[in-house]
Amino acid sequence: MPKKLLKRYLPTRHTLQKHQFLQHFGERLHDPNLWHLNRRSVAGACAVGLFIAFVPVPFQMVLAAAVAIALRINLPMSVALVWVSNPITIPFLGYFTYEIGSWALQMEPLFDRFTLDTISERILDIWQPLLLGCFIVGTSLAVTGYFTVGLFWRLHVIRAWKARCAKRAQAKIK
Repeated sequence: MPKKLLKRYLPTRHTLQKHQFLQHFGERLHDPNLWHLNRRSVAGACAVGLFIAFVPVPFQMVLAAAVAIALRINLPMSVALVWVSNPITIPFLGYFTYEIGSWALQMEPLFDRFTLDTISERILDIWQPLLLGCFIVGTSLAVTGYFTVGLFWRLHVIRAWKARCAKRAQAKIK
């Protein structure tokens, strides 16, 4: 993964340290491991961010920040990836996770549309398949994201190394 590209789009250290909800973490935000861009840190942050994105609770960013601080992985990446589930995607993701949960529990889906009205009317009937689906999808994406980022990072490093070797070989020839 190109560090310059990630640095361009991730929130800065000072922006996150001044965030009102994250200030509760105090001095822990000054740990340099939370801000490093290396394969282990970014892959772990990807896994945490994608998993927390499917945890159906409010303040997912704070939860992702707490887990990132506890595991000492890249904080901006884990907080940014939580936004996979945002107000636009939540209805689609909710219905998808409900369907996955219903399939895993071998239940017939109770409805075809996943709206706020149907959720509030049938919450006692849908909470089990919804939570199980969130766990299954979140875990699957977290594992996939972790290994995908690790693989792409490694491929990028190998490609850069080969380019440097070729450049050195060209310099020796001249």
